[in-house]
Amino acid sequence: MNGLQDSALSKLQRTGRYALELESVSRHFGALVAMADINLTVESGERRAVLGSNGAGKTTLFNAITGDFPPTAGRVRLFGEDVTDLPSHERIRRGLRRTYQISLLFHGLRVIDNVYLACRGISRGRFALRRPAIEDSAMESASNLISVVHLTDERDQLVANLSHGQQRQLEIALALAGAPRLILFDEPAAGLSPSERSELVEILQSMPEHIGYIIIEHDMDVALQVAQSVTMMHNGRIFKEGSPEEIENDPEVQQLYLGSGHG
Repeated sequence: MNGLQDSALSKLQRTGRYALELESVSRHFGALVAMADINLTVESGERRAVLGSNGAGKTTLFNAITGDFPPTAGRVRLFGEDVTDLPSHERIRRGLRRTYQISLLFHGLRVIDNVYLACRGISRGRFALRRPAIEDSAMESASNLISVVHLTDERDQLVANLSHGQQRQLEIALALAGAPRLILFDEPAAGLSPSERSELVEILQSMPEHIGYIIIEHDMDVALQVAQSVTMMHNGRIFKEGSPEEIENDPEVQQLYLGSGHG
């Protein structure tokens, strides 16, 4: 096969197969190298966990993907399109979503209001000031998403009155607004009780198959239950990759986690 054919085949594979491609992605903050030479592919619909101790580069990786802190070097592709130089909102329009370690919710509004605003924010009429009608499609979508994340009974509660775990569930509903294709979950299990973690695992496992996600998580047990593949990071680089079983049973991974105080 000649070079032109190889190039065409590579482009076809990127467009049809991969939700995300990182090619030699690095991020420097002055003299500090936060992340170096990351090569990573995530297939459409794939669920991947990114694990590592504090300072491993996980959040920097997410920031490079979303455009919050674009890479110093390398390329980022979403569904075959080079988005390296695109701002965050353009990546969102292409189907990328993200949750954050710190909740970004309207605590003075009801659960349904928060999800409605998320659904309305990606609609054509998002700047209209009128109240939602009963048959408003965004309101219908919001109600459906509330059910997906198991918050139907809390629909009309103020967000400020929700438990920490319920607020995390609400963040997932917001991320699901607008038919995303790839979601980045940033430590969704942080601070959750055992029962809340079980609820989180159930929600993530029941998400539609066409929606892929990458989850950063300190809780290895949670991450390995919801991921099909795992990337371990250490000191800003990829340390190991494999299936959940391979990562869980890897002696070097076990040593790294035990040495970092993780279980």
